[in-house]
Amino acid sequence: MIDALQFLASLTILALLWSQNSGSVSFRTSKKKDRKVILDTCALIDGRIVELAKTGFVPGELVIPEFIVHELQLLADGSDAHKRTRARFGLDIVQELQQDNNSMVVIDRTKLPGKHAVDDKLVALAKKLHVPLYTTDYNLNKVAEIEGVKVLNVNELAQQLRPTVLPGEVRTVKIVQKGNNPGQGAGYLEDGTLLVVENGAQYVGKTVKVEITKTHQTASGKMLFGELVATKRRAQTTVSHSAARQVRSLASRLKR
Repeated sequence: MIDALQFLASLTILALLWSQNSGSVSFRTSKKKDRKVILDTCALIDGRIVELAKTGFVPGELVIPEFIVHELQLLADGSDAHKRTRARFGLDIVQELQQDNNSMVVIDRTKLPGKHAVDDKLVALAKKLHVPLYTTDYNLNKVAEIEGVKVLNVNELAQQLRPTVLPGEVRTVKIVQKGNNPGQGAGYLEDGTLLVVENGAQYVGKTVKVEITKTHQTASGKMLFGELVATKRRAQTTVSHSAARQVRSLASRLKR
């Protein structure tokens, strides 16, 4: 009889522990589902949201306001060929996100009385739902931050993920244009970082090796400065030859 009671008590304890664990798992899952982000027109036209969603770097629920879909539709039907193409691409991105199993797309139909401009509606909706905005629009980014709305900007993420380049490292770059100062050339590394090359103007259209000399952080990102490896080697060779001549001259005088 005692053994039977002990067995029933053990089963009861196990059941309680299981229910508590199940409850905690359910709670974490529901919290994860509550994570949302609002997408604007620029985010959809940019398209990188698809890859971010697939890799899990954005919240699982993607909120697309109905007025954003409407704006894309107006642009897709407009007379501007470039905007029409980009808007149609944005609508394709919406469909691609809807078909992606890693995220859930919600078309939000919340009415925002008194708000007419799209940016005003986005900020108001973000504040109403207490969720961040995902955008690549610089001006909307600033306005949202002033209004206390958190912003996820993939351009800023890309800037932060660029590999660190240190002075003394050598990079291969194609000089695509002349720099601001006389004689300078400019090109871009694979990650988009601008590299200004001293005496590189004469190599526009050509690929050269450049030794990084310094880095400069600007509001729009990092700039690099460098010297042509070939030019630097010639300068070093010239110095070496000059030093050798001086040594030979000194040795000759000492012999006298």
